[in-house]
Amino acid sequence: MAGSTPRPRDPATRGWLPWTGLLAVLFLAVALRPEPAQAQARIKDIAVFEGVRDNQLIGYGLVVGLDGTGDDLDSAVFTRESLIGVLERLGVNARSDDLETDNVAAVMVTAHLPPFARQGQRIDVTISTLGDAKSLLGGTLVVSPMMGADGEIYAVAQGAVTVAGFSAAGAAEEVSKGVPTTGRIPNGAIIEREVDFDLQRMESVKVSLRNPDFTTARRLAAAVNGALKSTIAQQLDSATVLVTVPSDYPGGTVGLLSEIEQLRITADQTARVVIDEQSGVIVMGENVRISTVAIAQGNLTIRITETPQVSQPSPLSATGTTETVDRTNIQVDESGEQRLAVLPAGVSLQELVNGLNALGIGPRDMITILQAIKAAGALQAEISVL
Repeated sequence: MAGSTPRPRDPATRGWLPWTGLLAVLFLAVALRPEPAQAQARIKDIAVFEGVRDNQLIGYGLVVGLDGTGDDLDSAVFTRESLIGVLERLGVNARSDDLETDNVAAVMVTAHLPPFARQGQRIDVTISTLGDAKSLLGGTLVVSPMMGADGEIYAVAQGAVTVAGFSAAGAAEEVSKGVPTTGRIPNGAIIEREVDFDLQRMESVKVSLRNPDFTTARRLAAAVNGALKSTIAQQLDSATVLVTVPSDYPGGTVGLLSEIEQLRITADQTARVVIDEQSGVIVMGENVRISTVAIAQGNLTIRITETPQVSQPSPLSATGTTETVDRTNIQVDESGEQRLAVLPAGVSLQELVNGLNALGIGPRDMITILQAIKAAGALQAEISVL
């Protein structure tokens, strides 16, 4: 209003409104700050569906065309008999004691038959020698039937062998890289028989976890039921969830599984410490906890050094002899930096590692300490030794 006099601000409330706005903004920033998301994985990455699986195939064959690096027919009887059998089927009489060749090797042929593979499709095969062949470089696998566990032939393999390694030797030196007695044939086998399995007609499907866990199985069932808004998933045990396919679901069983495998859940894990004593590798899970325990590392080093000395007589002496005199030096090192660390109850993985590293403990000593903590009952985790 014109001519009005500004009302003086109360000193007690001077500056309150601006500070109130600032605090409100800070409060909203904290309240709306996104929480760190837990690591989630797709169901297709942590579980498998019933019936959707590979099948192993195996066969026996001959690799020909080697440059003198094949089997010795005198020592590899199976190679000799196999070669004679192949030649006789081709109309060649090879029954002779003078049969000598170093260009043939007997091999095992292995492959994986993928799920729902159809006739005419090709798969990769792996070739491995059986006898004393030196290398498969430059060889060609002749027709080799490949059988499944039921004894039926599901594929036939043939083709040029690809070898990653090589070997070369001379009179005084030998050079080898990789494993030249193993090779692969990309798309080397043609599928001749299909595995009879009709997934679309299944009224229920079992979902199996790769790492069985009751909590993860419960979360999987809850995620499926929540996504489809229906109780169609039921946890059977720590590794299996039974999913009933609704009769009116679009796409049937295949459509339902394609939807389920894209759902994301948080996989739980047990507290476990995995130790490889040969390489000194230690892998500890996130949930590893220990009770209150004191850890000390002794560092006693005993060093024995032998420095033999030669004692010789005086020059032009006719009575003295040259003798070797032993000189032994023993040193005992008791490091003054020995420390005793106390780790409180319920420490996390990071605190455990930091506490052991503070003692200057290497991987080898850490393995022994972890096993000792477990023996004392203070390590609340499972130890798995590879």
